[in-house]
Formats: sequence, C-alpha cells, structure tokens
Amino acid sequence: MLTSQLINQNIPQLKLQDTVAKAKLLINDFKLTHLPVIAEKKYLGLISEEDLLDVDDDKATIEMIQQHLMLIYIQDDVHFLNAIGYCNQHETNVVPVIDKAAEFMGVITSDYLLKTIGDFSGANEIGGLIILEMERVHFSISEISRIVESNDCTILHLNTTTDAVTGILTVTLHINKKEISALLATFERYEYNVLHQFGTKIFDDTSDINYRNLMNYLDL
Repeated sequence: MLTSQLINQNIPQLKLQDTVAKAKLLINDFKLTHLPVIAEKKYLGLISEEDLLDVDDDKATIEMIQQHLMLIYIQDDVHFLNAIGYCNQHETNVVPVIDKAAEFMGVITSDYLLKTIGDFSGANEIGGLIILEMERVHFSISEISRIVESNDCTILHLNTTTDAVTGILTVTLHINKKEISALLATFERYEYNVLHQFGTKIFDDTSDINYRNLMNYLDL
C-alpha cells in the first residue's frame, strides 16, 4: 500500500496569510501537533503547536514565523511503512505527502496509520501467536514453514527482531489457528525455544490428563 492511498483530505492546511489565532484554533479542534503550510499548492513545511504557542500576538501571520517551518514530507509513491519513521523521528501525528512536482497531496494521520499497520500485521485476524527465540544462524524460514504446514496450519504473518545486546533473534509467528498445542509440541521436538505462546492449548495426551486428575484428587 502506497502513502497516496492513506491521505486524509479532511485535515486543514494553512496559508502564509493565515493568523496564528486561526492556526491555534485548527490545531486544537483537530487535536494535531502540526499543520501543513502551503502556497499555491506548493508545500512549504509544517508549523508546530509549540511554535504557535510561543507567539504572543495572535494576529501575527504564519508568514511572520515562516522560519520555524519544518520541511519534512514523504513522497506519494512509497510504501506507507516509511511514514512511521517520520512520525517517530519528528514527534508529529501528521505526515505531509507530496508528489514529484513537490505539490501538496495531503497528510497521513498517525491514528489512521496505526489502524493500517494493525490491518497489515493481521491484528484483526483470528489465530494464535508463537514466539520463538534462537541464534540468527539457526533461523530458517523454510524449516519453520515446513513445521507449521506439517501441523495443517498456515503462517499468516512472520516478524523477526534482533536483540541489540545479545544478537538473539526473536521470531513471532501469527498462525491461522487458535489451537496450537500440537504445533507447539512439534517445535519443542525440533528443539526450538518457545519463548511465549498465545492461543488455545488442548491436552490430548492421556498421561497429561491422568496427571492433572491425580493432582486434583490430591488437593481434595
């Protein structure tokens, strides 16, 4: 999904002739940290709420504080995940989008970006989660996929993160089934370290059931 597909056209833009009072009102009404400033469709930059609050004269125009504009933006033809870095780096809840001619297209809001990330990562899909921990040299997508598929399951999403200190790899698997006890057993049989699991575990093993019944009896 490209950034151009996530643009929110309802977010207002400022012009250089607009007053600080108007900018403050819009930022408050739309609960934004920044507002884009444009001139004849050309994007000039973002003005922050913090800079607006520093201006004592509400009748002053944006042009008078133009030096405070932040010239940050993202192109309209890149993957939307690139917008996340802009939000984090510049601590803003709007990301301006421009085209090849530097014309302003609109902004992506952080709340819609968060929703899109959730959909992209499969957060709304039903299933179980298995988190494995391993040395990077032992990571094999093909082997993990084979284990999952051998248990009649499908990987909906796979994500990896690396510990900056230890270099240990954490692999998060989103499985299409909530009942994952058999799959967990297979991973353990192949000596994978299951760090966490979130799903339904059904204990079909007779010895396990008998053990639990014995423990319940002894508690009486």
